[in-house]
Amino acid sequence: MENLLSSAPSLATLPDRFVFPPDQRPPASTCTVSLPVIDLSRGRDEVRRAVLDAGKELGFFQVVNHGVSAEAMRAMEAVSEEFFRLPAAEKAPFYSEDTGKPNRLFSSTTYEIGGERYWRDCLRLACGSPVGDTKNDWPDKPQKLREVVEKFVEPTRGVGMELLRLLCEGMGLRPDYFEGDLTGGDVIINVNHYPPCPDPGLTLGLPPHCDRNLITLLLQGAVQGLQVSYKGDWINVEPVANAFVVNFGHQLEIATNGLLKSIEHRAMTNAAVARTSVATFIMPAADSIIGPAKELVGEGNPPRYRSVTFDEFMRVYKTVGARRESVEKAFKL
Repeated sequence: MENLLSSAPSLATLPDRFVFPPDQRPPASTCTVSLPVIDLSRGRDEVRRAVLDAGKELGFFQVVNHGVSAEAMRAMEAVSEEFFRLPAAEKAPFYSEDTGKPNRLFSSTTYEIGGERYWRDCLRLACGSPVGDTKNDWPDKPQKLREVVEKFVEPTRGVGMELLRLLCEGMGLRPDYFEGDLTGGDVIINVNHYPPCPDPGLTLGLPPHCDRNLITLLLQGAVQGLQVSYKGDWINVEPVANAFVVNFGHQLEIATNGLLKSIEHRAMTNAAVARTSVATFIMPAADSIIGPAKELVGEGNPPRYRSVTFDEFMRVYKTVGARRESVEKAFKL
C-alpha cells in the first residue's frame, strides 16, 4: 500500500526506482499524423469502410456518436477521479499485489527488462455481461461507483461488439463471428491514474506494449498522454470530446490472420496535472480457442499463427512480456 502513488506526498525529484535507462526513456515525438475520428452515426457502408481502413492502416482510431451517453462518460470520469482522491485508509482494503485477483487496486508494475517501475496507479475491475452480481466485488466507495461503472460498461461493451460486427462485414466473415466464446470472458476495466510526475522525461506511465485481448475502448479524458507507434515514431493522441479511442488486441490479429494488427502504444506522464483514463477490454473466455478464421486462410495466404486457447496465450504472454516482437515470436508459425 505504501507504493500507491495517488496517496503519496508530492515529490520534488523522481525516485530512482522509476528512472528508466537512457536508451528506454521516451524521446520526443515528431510525428504529425493524427488518428482518424469516425462518426458511427453515418451510413453503415461508409462507417464499415472507415473502420476497416483505419484498422488496417493504423490499428487505432477514435469513434464519436457511438451511443454511450455523454452523461455516462462524464460520470465514469468523475467517479474514477474521486476514487483516487479517497484517503489511503479507504482504498487500502482493495489494494493487492496478487496478480491473480480479478478485482484489485495496485500501483506500478516492475518493468520487464530492468527493475524500473511505471508511474501509474490502477484500479482493475472484472465485469460480467450483464454485470449482475459481479459488481458486489467492486469497491463500495465512492458511494456511486458500482452504479456508475455498471451504467458505463454495459453500453461500452455494446460499442465494441458493434465494431467487431462492422469489421466482420468488411472482411467477409459472418457478422456474429466474434460472438460467443471469443468475447465470452469478463469485460475488464482498468482505471489508470497518472499523478503529476516530477520529471516526465525520465519515466513512463506505461511502456510500449500491445493489448492481450480482442478489442479495447479507451475513455481518454481531457489530458493528453497516450502515444501510438507509427513507422518508427509516436502519434500523440489528441483528446476528442465524447470519443472512445479504439485499438485491436493480439486475439484480433490472430483471428484475422494478421489482416488487422495489434499496435504498440505507451502512456506518457506530465508534471502539471494528473491524468485518469478508463480502458475497457473485451476478452475471450479462458477456454476459447483462437486461431486464424478459415475464411481468411487459403492458397497464397497460409495461416500465420497457431491456434491456441486464451488461457494458454495468457500464460505465455505473462512469461514473454507485452512487446509485439516477443508475442509474435511465441505464436507465429
